[in-house]
Parts: sequence; C-alpha cells; structure tokens
Amino acid sequence: MPPGIEVAKQALDDFKKIQEYMLSAKKENATETYAKLKDEYLTLKALLNLSGINLTDIDKIKE
Repeated sequence: MPPGIEVAKQALDDFKKIQEYMLSAKKENATETYAKLKDEYLTLKALLNLSGINLTDIDKIKE
C-alpha cells in the first residue's frame, strides 16, 4: 500500500473512533470529555478535507 494511502486510512480510522467516543460522551453527558474529543475531531476533519476526502457519508457528528 502506498504511504499516502496508509496515512489516509489511519486518519479515517482515527476519525471514526473519535466520532464513536464523542457520541458516547454526549450520551453520558460528559461535556468536558466531549469538548476535548471535538478538538481532535475538528483537526482530523480539516486534515481529511485538505486531503480531498469527502466525509459527507461518514461524518456522524452534525454540528
């Protein structure tokens, strides 16, 4: 697998994980945890968008 694809796959895997953690934190009303996860989420989202990856179908956080 080319290095660029590996980096994109890792970022997508991280993005998916962060979203799952955010949804759990929101459900548990863990506002501080949610806020910290959101910072990471926004960073990953920006990176993936800059890479040209369309997140429309996989972005579960609608804020």
